[in-house]
Amino acid sequence: CSSFADIMLLEVFLVLGTVIIYFFLSKKKEETLPFKEGWWGKGQKPDTEEDTTIWPFKVETTEEELSDLFRRLDQARFTEPLENSCFHYGINSVYLRKVVSYWKNQFNWKKQVEVLNKYPQFKTKIQGIDIHFVHVKPPRLPEGQSAKPLLMVHGWPGSFYEFYKIIPLLTDPASHGLSDEHIFEVICPSIPGYGFSEAPHKKDFNSVSAASIFYELMLRLGFNEFYAQGGDWGWLICTNLAQIAPKHMKGLHLNLASVTNMGFIHLLSILLGRYLPGLFGFQDEDVRRMFPFLEKGLYRILLESGYAHIQATKPDTVGCGLNDSPVGLAAYILEKFSTWTDLEFRNLEDGGLERKFNLDDLLTNIMIYWVSGCIVSSMRFYKENLQKGIGTQKHEKLTVQVPTGIASFPNEIMHTPQSWAQKKYTNIISFHFMPRGGHFAALEEPKLLAEDILQFVGKVEKKQL
Repeated sequence: CSSFADIMLLEVFLVLGTVIIYFFLSKKKEETLPFKEGWWGKGQKPDTEEDTTIWPFKVETTEEELSDLFRRLDQARFTEPLENSCFHYGINSVYLRKVVSYWKNQFNWKKQVEVLNKYPQFKTKIQGIDIHFVHVKPPRLPEGQSAKPLLMVHGWPGSFYEFYKIIPLLTDPASHGLSDEHIFEVICPSIPGYGFSEAPHKKDFNSVSAASIFYELMLRLGFNEFYAQGGDWGWLICTNLAQIAPKHMKGLHLNLASVTNMGFIHLLSILLGRYLPGLFGFQDEDVRRMFPFLEKGLYRILLESGYAHIQATKPDTVGCGLNDSPVGLAAYILEKFSTWTDLEFRNLEDGGLERKFNLDDLLTNIMIYWVSGCIVSSMRFYKENLQKGIGTQKHEKLTVQVPTGIASFPNEIMHTPQSWAQKKYTNIISFHFMPRGGHFAALEEPKLLAEDILQFVGKVEKKQL
């Protein structure tokens, strides 16, 4: 019995010792991330000043492009799926045939182009490349109120179109049954190399480069102070922007908050958090989402991250095939929209894709990749961000002091408890377990996300008064 007590005592001392060491090591001085002044255009950087003109942009497609697409869809080759394999081997080609049939016979791209063009879009050249963005101002403002600028950044394999359902809820909340205490003017850029933003022509364009470009964009639009929101790569780009320009960012709202620098406490909480949740600041919902950790953490990452390994090492090889085949592109992207919306959808023949989305929205996102030919450049972003290894870059070691709000959706691929996020985001003023929804929150649950953004901004504004 005494040996058991000795072991328990030893464990207590180990934990206490670790906490004390961690406390001293983590007391770093406040630091900002340097702005990354790059030039991503072709060839040598010219000596002339950059043209800062902003010009209007519309999505347009030629008949040639469309007939080429239909020819490729007609000539698609399908492989029989394994019996009862559902979405466990990736997309199920029985369902893929249905999607392609819909694409050819019912999907109306011209109508979707009108949908895309219903919000004002623009382009401007920053650091040598053309940056595309959607910019929507409120249709009306109550007396004495001004619109708050909100930068919203998408991820992979999404696009600026992910925000089309949430934009009206933010620019005109009262018409959608939401409080109009705060009204936004929304700016949704395409990440360089995604959609209609030009791809970088040089190596090393990473999240800090994108954040620096979007910072320049916001200043060019005349916004000295703004809010930022993101999930997926948008999480990292907006986080980096908060580290570059903390004085300019009023608040940071995330629907994914991953922590790449794992300390000893994190590891200890993985081992013991299920049994001693209070010790690590875990709530019941954290425990439910995280444990058993082998199954809900490690195995899930291994099962679902093959794409990331490919894209972080040899993006161009697999990208060439996807850029040449619209059906291949659709298969690759749709599988992510299935699994990342709900892991349980792997057990369904159709991947559950139409339970939360409709084919028009899914195919519009795929068409943005197809007509812009951006799949290869979008995948390269993984290599640029991950090739130096996780946890090695300066931005990963720096904290974020900007007021932060986190909407934690239950079907997000990886769950980050508030106690983990707090180590990185030292000023979390709002953390909510969302009732439903997954990775593509703005497209899947626009109202839930809009409500969370609105209440977060309310808290920030009250604090500043």
